[in-house]
Amino acid sequence: MNHPPRDKIRNIGIISHIDAGKTTVSERCLFYSGEIHQLGEVHDGAATMDWMEQERERGITITATATACHWRDVTINIIDTPGHIDFTIEVERSLRVLDGAVMIFSAVEGVQPQSESVWRQADRYQVPRICLINKMDRLGADQCHTLAEIEDQLAARPALLQLPYGEENAFSGVIDVIEKRLILFSADDLGATVTTTDIPAELVAAVDVARDQLVEIAADFDDQLLGSYLAGEAIAVDQLKAALRRGTLACRIFPTLLGSALRNKGIQPLLDAVIDYLPAPTDIPAITAHSPDGTIKTALGADPQAPFCGLAFKVQADEGRKLTYLRIYSGTLRAGDSVYNVNRTSNEKAARLFRMHAHKRERLDDAIAGDVVAVAGLKHVLTGDTLSTIETPLLLPGLSAPEPMVSVAVEAMRIEDREKLPLALDKLQWEDPTFRAIEDEETGQTVLTGMGELHLEIIVHRLEHEFGVAVRTGKPRVIYREALTVAVERQESIEQEIEGKLQRVELALRLTPTANGSGLQIVLPTASDAETLPENLREVLASTLKQALQGGVCFGYPVTDLDITIVACPYRPGEFNALGLRAAAQRAIRHAAEFGKPTLLEPLMKLELTIPGDHAGKVLGTIQRKRGLVEGMSSHSGSEIIRAQAPLAEMFGFMTELRSATQGRGTFTMEFSHFAPAPAEVLKRFGGG
Repeated sequence: MNHPPRDKIRNIGIISHIDAGKTTVSERCLFYSGEIHQLGEVHDGAATMDWMEQERERGITITATATACHWRDVTINIIDTPGHIDFTIEVERSLRVLDGAVMIFSAVEGVQPQSESVWRQADRYQVPRICLINKMDRLGADQCHTLAEIEDQLAARPALLQLPYGEENAFSGVIDVIEKRLILFSADDLGATVTTTDIPAELVAAVDVARDQLVEIAADFDDQLLGSYLAGEAIAVDQLKAALRRGTLACRIFPTLLGSALRNKGIQPLLDAVIDYLPAPTDIPAITAHSPDGTIKTALGADPQAPFCGLAFKVQADEGRKLTYLRIYSGTLRAGDSVYNVNRTSNEKAARLFRMHAHKRERLDDAIAGDVVAVAGLKHVLTGDTLSTIETPLLLPGLSAPEPMVSVAVEAMRIEDREKLPLALDKLQWEDPTFRAIEDEETGQTVLTGMGELHLEIIVHRLEHEFGVAVRTGKPRVIYREALTVAVERQESIEQEIEGKLQRVELALRLTPTANGSGLQIVLPTASDAETLPENLREVLASTLKQALQGGVCFGYPVTDLDITIVACPYRPGEFNALGLRAAAQRAIRHAAEFGKPTLLEPLMKLELTIPGDHAGKVLGTIQRKRGLVEGMSSHSGSEIIRAQAPLAEMFGFMTELRSATQGRGTFTMEFSHFAPAPAEVLKRFGGG
């Protein structure tokens, strides 16, 4: 099949806080580009990108959804991501493979907690961004306030490309600062007709000031432009755009536009900006892959003629079978090709290739470097796996998944559901790296663990409606952590018969508590003498120590924030094998940890509440009763914004309490902050203290 030139492709994601308008923007992009012929609204449950039943019922995006459209002569692959913190993995894996992003802010609420979270995720992957300040038609809309928050809270440098024409309810268009023109959107055909005209005389001075500010920003990326500016010469439109593009690709500036997606204003200029400022696959730095043993590094550019290599960033259970979303970084993949799963060391067959349009598919014969496609037929692939050719195996950097925080016990309601439950849970775990299902050995219950109440509620709903498995659920439970409070050393010697052979193992280790959030680190002895453990036994030792700490040492929760240093473990061939080493390691770590004075860590959540001012006192009292700590308050658009921290264990059912305290007018967002030592009353509940 014919493929567009690599410089005529944009792979972008749309990211923001929940309810900032991501799906509404995506819908307009598809409508104005001619991909769909009727607008569907999120509040009506008819948006193209919200295709899951739960998305349509709740009016929120749950899973990242891919589609494609064509604007000017460019193909734009779009991934619409969720905004709710419970589904942050969907943003994480999307940003891992995308070349650019559109970040949406609300002109009323400004930078919200999840806005900050997804911005940091994009920073981590060095994804160039343009910004859209949406909802400019709303009462209290203030782009200046939002720009100031972008600068202060995100430490970012926005470059404002437009000024509003009309304020709040009178917002009817935008003024293009670069080309000095007024852009209006017709109300007769849902904004499809765009009219450009001269700027009203009373606004010319403000536009000149705004253009000078843009030129100053662009001058940092073009010495010739800087010289022309200092000489008082006119700056050409193309020169200004080219300089702004360079700064955008370097992630040093962020072109910012204005609009009201729900009122069909500002989307066509946004599509133009995607093409003008965001990178093509050929613009991004080559990604570094390495051989499975880590000895050889290879830079992968978007070359269709090079050996094939791609990253599976999302796996979806589709009618019982796996559908794998793949970003191709190098080479060409054809339908029916055999590929090599480097992570699982298995051969796979890419039976069919698709371009996805939400849940609808467009069949492809092949796909090349720079493409984002879906593949059917891959049986063993999981999120983060690298696919390549068996002749040239390459391993790409994977992605990190946050640890789930909330668990709930479930049991099948009917006898016929008992056999179907494990298979259904297995398929859900294919899809979601932040969802886990295990069987509690003590109670025999199946325990589901996820990112929050909503996440688990969606899982249970899908079990019943997609897989036909009805379950009873218990109350949500918090996932705690354990940590040692004092350093301890331990020497363990065992001498016992294992599998008919006498095993003698000596192991000395030191456990040292580390800073909050530092995780678990294992330091093995250096390979400096003949008694050093061989590589296979070093791996056994490291994995055994990690597994031993997963079950906790006092309260049954994973141990974290700990350095484990193996002081000595002399190896004498014939005296012990992997089984003997594993037994010694388990005993040593258990006994050592007991003397480390373990304590319990509870997850603290960062809260942001927006409430009517006359209810602030009551809400502050509620936060304090929940062991919360208020960190600050501010007023904006007639509401009080409260920033606080509170233990997750106290937050179950908080939305109901907040609505009651504010007569249904209060809202809040919550995201994980950090683990902190649990107070004495919590320790007593767990038998400690």
